[in-house]
Amino acid sequence: MTVSGILDDQALRRYRELLDAEDAAFDDLEHAYEEGDRSHFESDLAAWKDALGQKLSFLQLLGIDLPVSADSQV
Repeated sequence: MTVSGILDDQALRRYRELLDAEDAAFDDLEHAYEEGDRSHFESDLAAWKDALGQKLSFLQLLGIDLPVSADSQV
């Protein structure tokens, strides 16, 4: 997928798909929040966390590790 730290078209295409999935999941979450729809909010939150996890796992697979500091956790 990568050669000497260089991303290829396939990796970039997959990453774009994961970004789009995360964005769509966040949009759903945002709408549920704005509408005060608790049941949809909970399921949309789980879907967004899943999409985010998939994106981060893919980056890790590519050898891109993002440090997480204790200060940045909410």
